[in-house]
Amino acid sequence: MSAVARALALAWLFLLGACAGLDFERRTDAPGFELSGRIAVRYGSEASGGQLRWRHDRDGDEMLISSPLGQGLARILRENEAVTLTTANGREYRAADAEALTERVLGFRVPLAGLSDWVQGRPAPEAQGPARARRDTQGRLAVLEQAGWRIAYLAYSEVPDDRGLPTRLRLTYPELELRLVIDEWRAVQRGGKAP
Repeated sequence: MSAVARALALAWLFLLGACAGLDFERRTDAPGFELSGRIAVRYGSEASGGQLRWRHDRDGDEMLISSPLGQGLARILRENEAVTLTTANGREYRAADAEALTERVLGFRVPLAGLSDWVQGRPAPEAQGPARARRDTQGRLAVLEQAGWRIAYLAYSEVPDDRGLPTRLRLTYPELELRLVIDEWRAVQRGGKAP
C-alpha cells in the first residue's frame, strides 16, 4: 500500500472514529498571527480537503487540521525546533523536521518552516534558501519560488485592517499541490518590510 493510500485510509479512520475534540493547547502572548480557513491537498492522483486553524508566533506553531465537517484529524505543534503531530485518536509522532514528519504521517508535506512567511505574502528568511519573486502591479507577491516550493498568490484581502494579506494561495511541490483559502486573520504582526 502506497504512502498516499495509507494516509487516506488513516484520514478515513479518523473521520469514522471521529474524535471531535482537537483544539489549541499552546498559549502565547508573543507577537504573531492566528488564521482560519480551508485546505485542499492533491498528491499525485489522490485529493482531500478540510479545515485549517493555525496559530503562529516567534517560538512556535500550532496547526489544527479538521475534516470538512469539523472533526479533528491532526494537530501539528512546533515548539522551537521540536515538532509533534497528534492524531485524533491521541497517537503522537515526533521529529525535528515538520516536512518529513507530516509526509510520513499524513502522506503530504506541510512546509512549516517557510509557510508562516509565505502566507503573509513575503519570502522566508534566507535560511530557507534563496527566493525568486514576481510581484503584481501593486507590489504584492504574485509568485514566489523558495525551498523547492512554488507559491502562487491568487487573491488578497481588500479589507484595510488586513493590510492586503493573502487570502488564496496555491503551493506546489513535485507531485503535491496545497490550496489554502484563508477566511480570517487575527493579531497579525508584520515585522519589517517584505523584500
